[in-house]
Amino acid sequence: MAAPRLSIVVPAFNEEARVGGALAATRAWLDRRGVDAEILVIDDGSCDATARVVEEQARDDPRVRLHRLPKNRGKGAAVREGMLRAEGERVLFMDADLATPLDELDKLVRALDDGADVAIGSRAVRGAHVTAHQHVLREYGGRAFNLLVQALFIPGVWDSQCGFKLFTREAARALFSEATVDRFAFDVEVLLLARGRFRVVEVPVEWRHVERSKVSPLRDGLRSAIDLARVRLSVSARRWRA
Repeated sequence: MAAPRLSIVVPAFNEEARVGGALAATRAWLDRRGVDAEILVIDDGSCDATARVVEEQARDDPRVRLHRLPKNRGKGAAVREGMLRAEGERVLFMDADLATPLDELDKLVRALDDGADVAIGSRAVRGAHVTAHQHVLREYGGRAFNLLVQALFIPGVWDSQCGFKLFTREAARALFSEATVDRFAFDVEVLLLARGRFRVVEVPVEWRHVERSKVSPLRDGLRSAIDLARVRLSVSARRWRA
């Protein structure tokens, strides 16, 4: 069987309230566009009915596939699992809250058509449009995190954390087979691994804050800072050995 044109990877942890709507909207969008695709939902050890909701849709639509991690490991681990299981020629990962509308995928596709290996949605470059903002403390915390990432890791990337990124299959498999960070700083690790190897383009997208975020600014900010230190040490060690 030929590989699908597109794989869509959706990490999900305790998303029973919205994963069903997200999958229905994604399936409808694919139908309207006539896109040959698969949808991989990676259940990151949920303790609610996330898996059951996904399985119900998978019974109705063979494009939907569920893979369950035996315990909660973090968004990075779930995305990595999905990216390595994906069979599409191009692989998108997106959040279950659909904070970035699927119509914005056209912009990322054009970037790959023009020669990029990785196209990352961005809320921070000219042309981006944020239709609903986060709480001011969370928004400024995100900006501070991105400034730190710019200064210490990947200069020139203004928004490493937007959950809407498209990869060629080659880039996805190469980068995520090396990635090790399980939680929120996984995006930084992947983009750092891509430097000098793959062409990365930052693309302005529409984005809206969706309530019920599971991010705790204090707890996850500390975790991300620790992960950033691990990223720096890990990537530096691998490049030194190479």
